[in-house]
Amino acid sequence: MKIAITGSHGFLGSALINELKSKGHEVVTIVRTQKKDDDIVWDIKNQSIDAIKLDAADVDVIIHLAGEGIAEKKWTDAQKKEILDSRVLGTKLLVKTLSEIKNKPTLLISGSAIGYYGNRGDEVLDESSTPADEFLSDVCVAWESEALKANELGIKVALLRTGIVLDVEGGTLKRMILPFKLGAGGRIGNGDQMMSWITRNDWVRSVEFILEKNLKGPFNIVAPCPVSNKQFTKALGGVVHRPTFLPTPLLPLKALYGSELVETLLLGSQNVVPKALIEAGFNFEHEDIDSALKSILE
Repeated sequence: MKIAITGSHGFLGSALINELKSKGHEVVTIVRTQKKDDDIVWDIKNQSIDAIKLDAADVDVIIHLAGEGIAEKKWTDAQKKEILDSRVLGTKLLVKTLSEIKNKPTLLISGSAIGYYGNRGDEVLDESSTPADEFLSDVCVAWESEALKANELGIKVALLRTGIVLDVEGGTLKRMILPFKLGAGGRIGNGDQMMSWITRNDWVRSVEFILEKNLKGPFNIVAPCPVSNKQFTKALGGVVHRPTFLPTPLLPLKALYGSELVETLLLGSQNVVPKALIEAGFNFEHEDIDSALKSILE
């Protein structure tokens, strides 16, 4: 298949491209700055894209992953606007362009996140669960709403509600490795908050599965066995052979990232399960946190 991807230079997009190419798929990238002849240039803020080149590319599928990182900076009003606009305006531009070109893809796979569900404690959440009324939930609802407009063009839409993606090359785990190896890793808060995670390799495999099966609808891209922060901390400490007795101090984190981000991303609880993926027949390589962390780190 011929596939166009946004967010191709990110932690997830780069790994996905490598896998798709290894399976014989042809990949073109939608980027802000052209580096290759077949790159398709877009400018989200100015709502412009090379529609002629996208039409000529005649892609079968578009995988839309672009968006401002949610855990990179304090959630000031300006940063929250950037997080929202980078997703909503980017998706809006993409779908508008698809309405104008002749050679439309048959499938749009669009990013989203389990932030859709908000802080829900131990409640088991699947794709039928309702969204919360929180900042990240509002972002995800608006993001998905723009993507779903592609249905009106006869294009199937799959939504990737991604959880915590684990790999040493980026994301949450990369930030945690050093303090844990130094023996300074520990639970966050009381440690009871649920963490819905997936290895980067299984994330890539799940997107490839959705692509090849031509599936539509929302998909929770998480492993089947969420864990509490206490369980995650114990598992990671065990793999790196370091104690995890002392809790992670929250004041420095709140000073660096702000209280709202820390309360939402580190102390919020989401017990999310991948019901739609399992029902579609997807098999995870790593279903439990111990084997996942051993595979990644050892």
